[in-house]
Amino acid sequence: MELQPIGLQHPAVKQVLHIQHNTAPNRYKLFVAEGLWAHNMLLETGAPIDTFLWCPEAIYADEAHLRARQVAERAERSYRISLRTLERISERDKPDGLLSLAALPRWEVDAIDLGKSALVLVADGLEIPGNLGTLIRTLDACGADCLVLTNRRTRLTHPKVIRASQGTILTVPTVEFEAVEDAADWLDAHRFTVLLADTDDAINYRQANYQGRTALVVGSERYGVAKPWYERGYTRVAVPMLGAGDSLNVSVSASILLYEAKARKANW
Repeated sequence: MELQPIGLQHPAVKQVLHIQHNTAPNRYKLFVAEGLWAHNMLLETGAPIDTFLWCPEAIYADEAHLRARQVAERAERSYRISLRTLERISERDKPDGLLSLAALPRWEVDAIDLGKSALVLVADGLEIPGNLGTLIRTLDACGADCLVLTNRRTRLTHPKVIRASQGTILTVPTVEFEAVEDAADWLDAHRFTVLLADTDDAINYRQANYQGRTALVVGSERYGVAKPWYERGYTRVAVPMLGAGDSLNVSVSASILLYEAKARKANW
Protein backbone atom coordinates (compact mmCIF):
# COMPACT_ATOMS: atom_id res chain seq x y z
CA MET A 1 0.00 0.00 0.00
CA GLU A 2 1.12 3.52 -0.74
CA LEU A 3 0.44 5.40 2.50
CA GLN A 4 1.91 8.68 3.68
CA PRO A 5 4.82 8.03 6.07
CA ILE A 6 4.68 9.90 9.38
CA GLY A 7 6.84 10.03 12.51
CA LEU A 8 6.60 10.60 16.24
CA GLN A 9 5.87 14.31 15.91
CA HIS A 10 2.84 13.86 13.68
CA PRO A 11 -0.48 14.82 15.35
CA ALA A 12 -1.96 11.37 14.67
CA VAL A 13 0.86 9.66 16.58
CA LYS A 14 0.61 12.16 19.41
CA GLN A 15 -3.13 11.52 19.59
CA VAL A 16 -2.47 7.81 20.13
CA LEU A 17 -0.17 8.63 23.04
CA HIS A 18 -2.68 11.09 24.53
CA ILE A 19 -5.43 8.47 24.47
CA GLN A 20 -3.21 5.76 25.91
CA HIS A 21 -2.11 8.01 28.77
CA ASN A 22 -5.39 9.93 29.15
CA THR A 23 -3.65 13.27 28.80
CA ALA A 24 -6.17 15.02 26.54
CA PRO A 25 -9.96 15.21 26.10
CA ASN A 26 -11.47 12.23 24.29
CA ARG A 27 -14.94 13.43 23.32
CA TYR A 28 -15.42 10.74 20.64
CA LYS A 29 -14.49 7.85 22.97
CA LEU A 30 -11.58 6.70 20.86
CA PHE A 31 -9.48 3.76 21.99
CA VAL A 32 -6.28 2.13 20.77
CA ALA A 33 -6.59 -1.23 18.98
CA GLU A 34 -3.39 -3.18 18.46
CA GLY A 35 -2.64 -6.38 16.61
CA LEU A 36 -4.35 -8.75 14.23
CA TRP A 37 -6.99 -10.05 16.64
CA ALA A 38 -8.11 -6.56 17.63
CA HIS A 39 -8.40 -5.46 14.02
CA ASN A 40 -10.42 -8.54 13.15
CA MET A 41 -12.83 -7.44 15.89
CA LEU A 42 -13.02 -3.92 14.45
CA LEU A 43 -13.91 -5.30 11.04
CA GLU A 44 -16.40 -7.87 12.36
CA THR A 45 -18.30 -5.39 14.53
CA GLY A 46 -18.17 -2.49 12.07
CA ALA A 47 -16.59 -0.18 14.64
CA PRO A 48 -15.77 3.30 13.26
CA ILE A 49 -12.01 3.54 12.62
CA ASP A 50 -10.63 7.04 12.91
CA THR A 51 -6.93 6.48 12.24
CA PHE A 52 -4.96 3.47 10.99
CA LEU A 53 -1.19 3.24 11.45
CA TRP A 54 0.57 0.56 9.39
CA CYS A 55 4.10 -0.76 9.92
CA PRO A 56 4.80 -3.47 7.29
CA GLU A 57 8.21 -4.24 8.82
CA ALA A 58 6.49 -5.49 11.99
CA ILE A 59 3.97 -7.83 10.32
CA TYR A 60 4.38 -11.47 11.40
CA ALA A 61 1.28 -13.13 9.92
CA ASP A 62 0.26 -13.27 6.25
CA GLU A 63 -3.32 -12.50 7.31
CA ALA A 64 -2.16 -9.13 8.63
CA HIS A 65 -1.35 -7.93 5.09
CA LEU A 66 -4.94 -8.58 4.00
CA ARG A 67 -6.40 -6.98 7.14
CA ALA A 68 -4.16 -3.94 6.68
CA ARG A 69 -5.73 -3.25 3.29
CA GLN A 70 -9.26 -3.79 4.60
CA VAL A 71 -8.71 -1.51 7.59
CA ALA A 72 -7.06 1.18 5.45
CA GLU A 73 -10.15 1.21 3.23
CA ARG A 74 -12.41 1.64 6.26
CA ALA A 75 -10.38 4.19 8.20
CA GLU A 76 -10.96 7.91 7.98
CA ARG A 77 -7.19 8.38 7.56
CA SER A 78 -4.31 5.92 7.17
CA TYR A 79 -0.55 6.35 7.51
CA ARG A 80 2.64 4.33 7.37
CA ILE A 81 4.96 4.39 10.39
CA SER A 82 8.44 3.04 11.02
CA LEU A 83 9.28 0.16 13.33
CA ARG A 84 10.89 2.66 15.70
CA THR A 85 7.71 4.72 15.88
CA LEU A 86 5.58 1.62 16.42
CA GLU A 87 7.80 0.49 19.28
CA ARG A 88 7.43 3.89 20.92
CA ILE A 89 3.64 3.94 20.84
CA SER A 90 2.69 0.27 21.11
CA GLU A 91 1.91 -1.36 24.44
CA ARG A 92 2.26 -4.86 22.97
CA ASP A 93 5.42 -6.77 22.10
CA LYS A 94 4.21 -7.91 18.67
CA PRO A 95 1.20 -5.98 17.39
CA ASP A 96 1.55 -7.42 13.83
CA GLY A 97 2.26 -3.96 12.45
CA LEU A 98 -1.34 -2.87 12.95
CA LEU A 99 -2.47 -0.06 15.27
CA SER A 100 -5.67 1.96 15.05
CA LEU A 101 -7.75 4.53 16.82
CA ALA A 102 -11.36 3.36 16.82
CA ALA A 103 -14.53 4.61 18.48
CA LEU A 104 -16.57 2.82 21.11
CA PRO A 105 -20.29 2.39 20.38
CA ARG A 106 -22.67 4.94 21.88
CA TRP A 107 -25.63 3.28 23.56
CA GLU A 108 -28.79 5.20 24.39
CA VAL A 109 -30.42 3.94 27.58
CA ASP A 110 -33.95 4.18 26.18
CA ALA A 111 -32.99 2.19 23.08
CA ILE A 112 -31.80 -0.92 24.95
CA ASP A 113 -34.13 -3.86 24.41
CA LEU A 114 -35.13 -5.27 27.80
CA GLY A 115 -37.04 -8.54 27.76
CA LYS A 116 -39.17 -9.93 30.56
CA SER A 117 -36.14 -11.79 32.00
CA ALA A 118 -33.51 -9.11 31.35
CA LEU A 119 -30.25 -9.39 33.28
CA VAL A 120 -28.27 -6.22 34.04
CA LEU A 121 -25.07 -5.63 35.98
CA VAL A 122 -24.47 -2.31 37.73
CA ALA A 123 -20.80 -1.48 38.32
CA ASP A 124 -20.72 1.20 41.01
CA GLY A 125 -17.42 3.00 41.48
CA LEU A 126 -15.06 0.38 40.05
CA GLU A 127 -11.50 1.69 40.05
CA ILE A 128 -9.35 -1.02 38.43
CA PRO A 129 -9.53 -1.06 34.61
CA GLY A 130 -8.79 -4.78 34.38
CA ASN A 131 -11.74 -5.58 36.62
CA LEU A 132 -14.10 -3.50 34.51
CA GLY A 133 -12.91 -5.18 31.32
CA THR A 134 -13.32 -8.61 32.88
CA LEU A 135 -16.88 -7.75 33.93
CA ILE A 136 -17.73 -6.76 30.36
CA ARG A 137 -16.28 -10.03 29.07
CA THR A 138 -18.36 -11.98 31.60
CA LEU A 139 -21.53 -10.11 30.64
CA ASP A 140 -20.95 -11.17 27.06
CA ALA A 141 -20.19 -14.76 28.05
CA CYS A 142 -23.39 -15.25 30.05
CA GLY A 143 -25.60 -13.38 27.59
CA ALA A 144 -26.51 -10.51 29.92
CA ASP A 145 -28.35 -7.54 28.47
CA CYS A 146 -26.55 -4.44 29.69
CA LEU A 147 -23.82 -2.91 31.85
CA VAL A 148 -24.79 0.14 33.89
CA LEU A 149 -22.07 2.40 35.25
CA THR A 150 -22.46 4.67 38.28
CA ASN A 151 -19.77 6.63 40.13
CA ARG A 152 -17.36 5.70 37.34
CA ARG A 153 -13.71 5.85 38.39
CA THR A 154 -11.99 4.45 35.30
CA ARG A 155 -12.48 5.26 31.64
CA LEU A 156 -13.92 2.74 29.21
CA THR A 157 -11.20 3.62 26.70
CA HIS A 158 -8.39 2.58 29.07
CA PRO A 159 -6.09 0.06 27.30
CA LYS A 160 -6.50 -2.43 30.16
CA VAL A 161 -10.29 -2.27 29.88
CA ILE A 162 -10.05 -2.98 26.15
CA ARG A 163 -7.64 -5.89 26.61
CA ALA A 164 -9.47 -7.47 29.55
CA SER A 165 -12.80 -7.29 27.71
CA GLN A 166 -11.30 -9.22 24.78
CA GLY A 167 -13.13 -6.92 22.40
CA THR A 168 -16.58 -7.53 23.89
CA ILE A 169 -16.71 -3.86 24.88
CA LEU A 170 -17.73 -3.32 21.25
CA THR A 171 -20.83 -5.50 21.57
CA VAL A 172 -22.05 -5.33 25.19
CA PRO A 173 -24.46 -2.40 25.65
CA THR A 174 -23.04 -0.01 28.24
CA VAL A 175 -24.77 3.04 29.69
CA GLU A 176 -23.79 5.50 32.39
CA PHE A 177 -25.80 7.52 34.90
CA GLU A 178 -24.37 10.59 36.57
CA ALA A 179 -26.13 9.86 39.86
CA VAL A 180 -26.98 6.62 41.64
CA GLU A 181 -30.52 7.91 42.17
CA ASP A 182 -31.00 8.23 38.39
CA ALA A 183 -29.86 4.65 37.80
CA ALA A 184 -32.06 3.33 40.61
CA ASP A 185 -35.05 5.26 39.27
CA TRP A 186 -34.49 3.73 35.82
CA LEU A 187 -34.29 0.21 37.26
CA ASP A 188 -37.39 0.75 39.39
CA ALA A 189 -39.33 2.18 36.47
CA HIS A 190 -38.54 -0.93 34.45
CA ARG A 191 -39.52 -3.20 37.35
CA PHE A 192 -36.13 -4.75 38.03
CA THR A 193 -35.47 -6.80 41.14
CA VAL A 194 -32.28 -5.14 42.39
CA LEU A 195 -29.77 -7.22 44.37
CA LEU A 196 -26.78 -5.62 46.11
CA ALA A 197 -23.59 -7.65 46.43
CA ASP A 198 -22.64 -7.24 50.10
CA THR A 199 -21.48 -9.50 52.93
CA ASP A 200 -23.32 -7.63 55.71
CA ASP A 201 -26.96 -8.47 56.52
CA ALA A 202 -27.12 -10.48 53.32
CA ILE A 203 -28.80 -13.68 52.25
CA ASN A 204 -26.99 -16.51 50.49
CA TYR A 205 -26.95 -15.76 46.76
CA ARG A 206 -28.53 -19.18 46.11
CA GLN A 207 -31.62 -18.09 48.05
CA ALA A 208 -32.30 -14.91 46.07
CA ASN A 209 -35.20 -14.43 43.69
CA TYR A 210 -33.98 -14.11 40.10
CA GLN A 211 -37.35 -14.25 38.34
CA GLY A 212 -38.36 -11.43 36.03
CA ARG A 213 -35.90 -8.63 35.37
CA THR A 214 -32.81 -8.73 37.59
CA ALA A 215 -30.14 -6.11 38.27
CA LEU A 216 -27.03 -7.07 40.22
CA VAL A 217 -25.07 -4.23 41.83
CA VAL A 218 -21.36 -4.62 42.63
CA GLY A 219 -19.29 -1.91 44.27
CA SER A 220 -15.78 -0.51 44.22
CA GLU A 221 -12.76 -2.56 45.19
CA ARG A 222 -12.09 -0.39 48.26
CA TYR A 223 -15.43 0.95 49.43
CA GLY A 224 -18.05 -1.45 48.15
CA VAL A 225 -21.51 -0.34 47.02
CA ALA A 226 -22.27 3.38 47.49
CA LYS A 227 -24.67 4.38 50.29
CA PRO A 228 -27.51 5.69 48.09
CA TRP A 229 -28.14 2.15 46.86
CA TYR A 230 -28.96 1.02 50.39
CA GLU A 231 -31.53 3.75 50.87
CA ARG A 232 -33.88 1.94 48.47
CA GLY A 233 -34.16 -1.11 50.72
CA TYR A 234 -32.88 -3.50 48.06
CA THR A 235 -32.04 -7.08 49.03
CA ARG A 236 -28.39 -7.86 49.78
CA VAL A 237 -26.82 -11.10 48.55
CA ALA A 238 -23.48 -12.67 49.41
CA VAL A 239 -21.28 -15.50 48.20
CA PRO A 240 -20.25 -17.58 51.28
CA MET A 241 -16.60 -17.21 52.29
CA LEU A 242 -15.37 -20.57 53.59
CA GLY A 243 -11.70 -19.77 54.09
CA ALA A 244 -9.59 -17.12 55.81
CA GLY A 245 -10.46 -14.34 53.38
CA ASP A 246 -13.49 -12.10 53.87
CA SER A 247 -14.27 -11.22 50.25
CA LEU A 248 -13.76 -12.13 46.61
CA ASN A 249 -12.40 -10.03 43.78
CA VAL A 250 -15.29 -7.98 42.40
CA SER A 251 -15.07 -9.52 38.94
CA VAL A 252 -15.09 -13.04 40.42
CA SER A 253 -18.08 -12.40 42.67
CA ALA A 254 -19.96 -10.71 39.82
CA SER A 255 -19.31 -13.72 37.59
CA ILE A 256 -20.77 -16.08 40.20
CA LEU A 257 -23.87 -13.93 40.64
CA LEU A 258 -24.41 -13.42 36.91
CA TYR A 259 -24.21 -17.11 36.09
CA GLU A 260 -26.45 -18.03 39.03
CA ALA A 261 -29.04 -15.53 37.82
CA LYS A 262 -28.76 -16.78 34.24
CA ALA A 263 -29.04 -20.42 35.32
CA ARG A 264 -32.13 -19.77 37.39
CA LYS A 265 -33.80 -17.79 34.63
CA ALA A 266 -33.08 -20.48 32.03
CA ASN A 267 -33.75 -23.44 34.38
CA TRP A 268 -30.30 -24.92 33.83
